[in-house]
Amino acid sequence: MESIILNLLNLTGEERAAFAVLAPQRFHPDGDGLTVEDWQSAQVILGNPPPECLRGSTALRWLHTRSAGVDPYTAPGVLPSEAALTCSTGAYGHSVSEHLFALLLALMKRLPSYRDQQNRALWRDLGPVKTLLGAQVLVVGTGDLGSSFARLCQTLGARTSGVRRDPAKPAAGIERMYGFEALDTLLPAADVVALTLPQTPGTVRLFDKARLLRMKGDAILLNGGRGSCVDGQALAEVLADGRLWGAGLDVTDPEPLPPEHPLWRQPRALITPHTAGGNHLADTERRIARIALDNLRRYLAGEALRNRVR
Repeated sequence: MESIILNLLNLTGEERAAFAVLAPQRFHPDGDGLTVEDWQSAQVILGNPPPECLRGSTALRWLHTRSAGVDPYTAPGVLPSEAALTCSTGAYGHSVSEHLFALLLALMKRLPSYRDQQNRALWRDLGPVKTLLGAQVLVVGTGDLGSSFARLCQTLGARTSGVRRDPAKPAAGIERMYGFEALDTLLPAADVVALTLPQTPGTVRLFDKARLLRMKGDAILLNGGRGSCVDGQALAEVLADGRLWGAGLDVTDPEPLPPEHPLWRQPRALITPHTAGGNHLADTERRIARIALDNLRRYLAGEALRNRVR
């Protein structure tokens, strides 16, 4: 019996044809038009279905998400215990790294403050700015996102260091690699600290107030991984006390921040609404499609799946 495959990816005509060659499947971009019964009968799903529609499913054998993060699907009871779960890690490095790089340069050159002045029709020099030439950039989490960001920083003359669980494993763009036990020693020397970490029990509030205060007084903090890695209230307090040059955040905890949160009104914080990844670049969609197509071929051939989370 053929597997019931639901394909929720946003595909070009050529990509859809390539998927159809591998196996018959139902194409429903973003899940439009599907019922709870459709979700419950699916054996393979490519994309991000509503987690609540999967609860109680006994048919699902494999879910491949278009996202790199899989947090909504790891909660107890969402997936059948025997179902495989894979993700699209490797698709977002280009998009997220460019976004973080843009946040960094904007903060270094005081562009948010100049935009604030523009809105008030003010013509005033705000003083010295920063450069990446010779700067020490510390990337915490050196997978696809962190490695891509480090390479961009190197093009403007930065020196790069990285922190990862296995420091023996190299990453492109990282000149010196360290384990997490070295983090507190590295922070005081870093001009830029970029976080591109997944959410795990060990990364939640990794950057609490004590660790934020270990950073250089004029360092820049960037977060493009998971908002839970940074204590937002502590960051707001540190910035209000005049420490750090600034913070660029594409992720927060919670998302969105409540309207009364002080980070909204902190002039040295630059916040974007988790838009670094997603489908904002067509290039990202094409990368997602390639990863999913390769994994579907592997699944049908009985081969080991890539990007397997469980």
